[in-house]
Amino acid sequence: MKQKSSLKQAETGSRREFLKLGLGGLSLPALYQLQAAQAANAEAPAGNKERTAIILVWCRGGVSHLDTFDPKPEAPSDYRGPYSPIATKTEGLYLSELLPRCAQISDKFTVLRSITHTGGGHPAGSLQVLGGDPDRVDKRKPKLPDWMSVANFLRRDPNKVLPNYVGVNAITNYDSFQIAGPTYLGPGAGPFQIQGDPSKPDFKVPNIGLSDARQSERLAKRISLRQQFDQLRRDLDLEGAMQAMDQFEAQATNLLTSKQAAEAFDLTQEPQHIRDRYGMHQWGQQCLMARRLVEAGVEIITTELSGPLCGRVSNWDDHAVNHHVFDAIKYRAPFFDQAVTALIEDIYARGLDKRVLVIVGGEFGRTPRISYSKSTGGGIGSGSAGTTQPGRDHWPNANSMLFAGGNIQTGQIIGATDAKGEGPIARAVRPHDFLATIYSHLGIDYANTFLPDFSGRPTPIVMHGQAIPELAGRA
Repeated sequence: MKQKSSLKQAETGSRREFLKLGLGGLSLPALYQLQAAQAANAEAPAGNKERTAIILVWCRGGVSHLDTFDPKPEAPSDYRGPYSPIATKTEGLYLSELLPRCAQISDKFTVLRSITHTGGGHPAGSLQVLGGDPDRVDKRKPKLPDWMSVANFLRRDPNKVLPNYVGVNAITNYDSFQIAGPTYLGPGAGPFQIQGDPSKPDFKVPNIGLSDARQSERLAKRISLRQQFDQLRRDLDLEGAMQAMDQFEAQATNLLTSKQAAEAFDLTQEPQHIRDRYGMHQWGQQCLMARRLVEAGVEIITTELSGPLCGRVSNWDDHAVNHHVFDAIKYRAPFFDQAVTALIEDIYARGLDKRVLVIVGGEFGRTPRISYSKSTGGGIGSGSAGTTQPGRDHWPNANSMLFAGGNIQTGQIIGATDAKGEGPIARAVRPHDFLATIYSHLGIDYANTFLPDFSGRPTPIVMHGQAIPELAGRA
């Protein structure tokens, strides 16, 4: 499959005209219009009898691989942490004792232990992993679109009620740095964002499902009136722009009024014992929403595990100044272990494992050698200010990720790091290999797909990368 490589000026013009027209308080048509104009320039992936999907569970800040998926019990004392490794269902695979649920279902996932890159800062590391930007320097905003936006751009179906890319606590920023985004693909390729804590009793997704019949009636009247005003403009329309706008408006209206959309985002539709199995906390309910959305037909879902459940600084950035690394990991591990295993188990139990690939990871690992510094503040996972405590710093040389579902062979270990966990000694995997693996699962011809950047220059979505053969779907 070969993707078309340029956007038409006429389409850009029509996008601007549409945004000028607007629809009162209804802003969603603009989102749909932008997406459809872009998707029209790309062919749909060929050969996909059943549409595949990906759920990315993102641990912003970087997970310590030594204290989770790649323990090194024989390493010197200034490297190894206090937690013992435990056996799993996978021969030869040991995980940290903090992850007993993961150990019990290891036959349902594969561990990749040899991801390596050169992005030492959070922005650079995230941009390398999510978008393939080879630059080592942190940037305020991305230069290349992330894989989620690329996939949305290429695969979006304008006939669907639900958005094709949803971020449940979306991957957007690290402090003042933007770590993901559609860049030259335009905002329409970005995610429909769900913010907040889905475990709260008053949680509600805005702009989804008008529950008040009077609101629906007012919306219908407003659309009818607008259509009357537009009749003359439609009669004079030579390029079909009004017909297209009607389509975008209909999609936005469907999202506002569709029972399917309202139910997909409504966690109260789930039996309480299912919600309890995921955990009645933010991460558990985020993962449950991701499962509900993928069942409803959403194909690209990200959910970021950050916030209060991480500890004092609300992320996995376990420098000694931020957290007592071992206290912080011990605090957050039960939430992580419960939410991630419930998601993976459900993917298999509900027959989604052939088409849905679940990926769990962050931008990099943490330094194998333990560092010590004074805490800058007390709180969960951190001693009071001035307390000397252990930490682990940024480590892009080695990282681990989990892969489940996707019709892949599970119960595997891919790659290996050295005895101290400092770097790969087998099957080193780089960001563009990771991206190629994702695109391959989604049916996108990563070797021959080019998209125009801001200057119109065709830009490959993968540079010098190859899909990881061990993570290829089985025939």
